[in-house]
Amino acid sequence: MSTKQRYRMRGQASGRELVIEAEPGTIYLDRESGEPMEIVGKMLPLAPSESRLPWAVENLRFCPWCEALAQKDLNDCPTCGRRMGPLDSQAGAS
Repeated sequence: MSTKQRYRMRGQASGRELVIEAEPGTIYLDRESGEPMEIVGKMLPLAPSESRLPWAVENLRFCPWCEALAQKDLNDCPTCGRRMGPLDSQAGAS
């Protein structure tokens, strides 16, 4: 389980972005330009979470019990707590 929050950071002058597990009060610098990176958003799911996948359509599936969206890498639905079946092995083969 990941206990640290992931953030999307951006360099204001260069516009370069990165996603990292940031610590509050720490200044992060762009490796190439040396400019300070600003937090522009928290990544979902929020910490602490069992999933490391971002909440994007390609990383979600529907729970067969409550029909809520859940990350593909979870075994139990975070909404109803019931066990979700294994993913279809052909689902991502297209």
